[in-house]
Amino acid sequence: MGLRIHFVVDPHGWCCMGLIVFVWLYNIVLIPKIVLFPHYEEGHIPGILIIIFYGISIFCLVALVRASLTDPGRLPENPKIPHAERELWELCNKCNLMRPKRSHHCSRCGHCVRRMDHHCPWINNCVGEDNHWLFLQLCFYTELLTCYALMFSFCHYYYFLPLKKRNLDLFVVRHELAIMRLAAFMGITMLVGITGLFYTQLIGIITDTTSIEKMSNYCEEISRPRKPWQQTFSEVFGTRWKILWFIPFRQRQPLRVPYHFANHV
Repeated sequence: MGLRIHFVVDPHGWCCMGLIVFVWLYNIVLIPKIVLFPHYEEGHIPGILIIIFYGISIFCLVALVRASLTDPGRLPENPKIPHAERELWELCNKCNLMRPKRSHHCSRCGHCVRRMDHHCPWINNCVGEDNHWLFLQLCFYTELLTCYALMFSFCHYYYFLPLKKRNLDLFVVRHELAIMRLAAFMGITMLVGITGLFYTQLIGIITDTTSIEKMSNYCEEISRPRKPWQQTFSEVFGTRWKILWFIPFRQRQPLRVPYHFANHV
């Protein structure tokens, strides 16, 4: 989609991302088969709820794949530094290459990333200037899909009418209770973790502070002007159209950021 593919060779990251894909597949296959389709066939729920479920699932998967494969903002070996911005660049003491301020060297990937927030093993990639918006979409749609699946699981046992047509020869029907308990456990665990992560990410964008800057204690809030939250979000998502903040299929266009807001890490 107009972005070069960035692939990180890290077995630990592959395992973490594989676990996320397994949880996604587990819910996207079993929840509709046990809950959605049977209740739809008996007229308990409208078909639009199934369409919404699969729509959220597709958005979640696209955000995951693109956040994992999109270049987070890796700096080239011989960057072209505009003459007017030379004072805003510095030398990395690990790779001995020039980089703009607010960049950080990722020890796992082995290179510097523009406005790096952190290295996330769950997407097997760094979260930086060019894929931060996709990571936020991933957190949002993962939380939304988890809440949606947990809601249907709860309604299946405590709200919907009992199913009349059930094929007891099917594996998922005979082991329904165990399957739904495992889905609920994974859903609650995912919801708790994603909620905390998503909250810290939103606070970081509102305050225009990355996770690394928070841990490094280099942020001087008194000397740095505070931006409006609309501007910080627009810079991360690459557009001022708020509706486009939720679309993972588009291409991000970086906005011009005033350099007097630059920070140092």
